[in-house]
Amino acid sequence: MIKPFVHRNLPRLLLQARESVMAHTRPGLREHGLSDQQWRVLRVLGEHGTVETGRVAREAFILGPSLTGVLARMERDGLIRRERDPQDQRRSVVEATARGLKLVEKLSRTIEAHYDWMEQSLGKQKLAQLYQLLDEVIELEQP
Repeated sequence: MIKPFVHRNLPRLLLQARESVMAHTRPGLREHGLSDQQWRVLRVLGEHGTVETGRVAREAFILGPSLTGVLARMERDGLIRRERDPQDQRRSVVEATARGLKLVEKLSRTIEAHYDWMEQSLGKQKLAQLYQLLDEVIELEQP
């Protein structure tokens, strides 16, 4: 017989929390034909401008092979532009097109409104505490 776990299943709780938050976001994304991964890419580009492909993969939490397909579809749909890095021709950089940036602006209003609602529901201090605790867990688990 297996000894029962003492602690709650943190990875499952984090996934459940993510899915709860995304349940509010996904309908808006789907309305614009975006997947979760495509939105993460657009958000990175909206926050940082032109970004090296490897950084997009890291910040959007998308593995390289998957990112290639995601970027190809986004480029086909006119949301992003890819080109060789002028400083290092071996690397590629990605930037959002005007259409992609317009989508980021539009969706960010809805998403920020949801975060405002969360802040009102939980309280500013609790939400700040949640962000701080998540940052600490991420830092703690870094190799």
